[in-house]
Amino acid sequence: MNLPNKLTVFRIILIPVFILIMVLPLNWGQVVWAGTMIPVTQVVATVIFAVASLTDLADGKIARGQHLVTNFGKFADPLADKMLVMTAFIILVRMNAAPDWVVAIIMCRELAVTGLRLLIVENNGKVMAAAMPGKIKTTTQMIAIIFLLLNNVLFAAINVPFALIMLYICLFFVIYSGVDYFVQNRDVFADGFK
Repeated sequence: MNLPNKLTVFRIILIPVFILIMVLPLNWGQVVWAGTMIPVTQVVATVIFAVASLTDLADGKIARGQHLVTNFGKFADPLADKMLVMTAFIILVRMNAAPDWVVAIIMCRELAVTGLRLLIVENNGKVMAAAMPGKIKTTTQMIAIIFLLLNNVLFAAINVPFALIMLYICLFFVIYSGVDYFVQNRDVFADGFK
């Protein structure tokens, strides 16, 4: 297994660690960050999420830069992203930190695009690589999640809801990239409209 694929697998392994820290009744105290009290568990979970997110950036860059792109990587990398992001969003809804309707749209898009990827593989045997709008979507999701996990502390003092702004930018790219994937691959459904 090459390094990019190892980073992808590492990201998948971090997901249950993130879940356990966020949902177990751990009492590690609180820290004051930018004038706001935040549970230490939330800070630790945010660091884990951020590290996992950085592995996404690193694995793709290494794979393309060193010509280590594999079908496993094209399959597992977006899957790991979806697993990480969906897990975080479910936990954020549980914390009342993210609107449930936004998370529902994000999850529906992820399931639809995953289904599309499976159809493309079945039809031509190739795994659909992520396009630029999808990469922007993933980046904005991860930034929004980090700030939502930290209760928007870096911008709370100036009363700017940066976390929610990023979430709505993310929502735009969720919808745009989802539509783009289906438009670019509409030939997959050609037999259904004969």
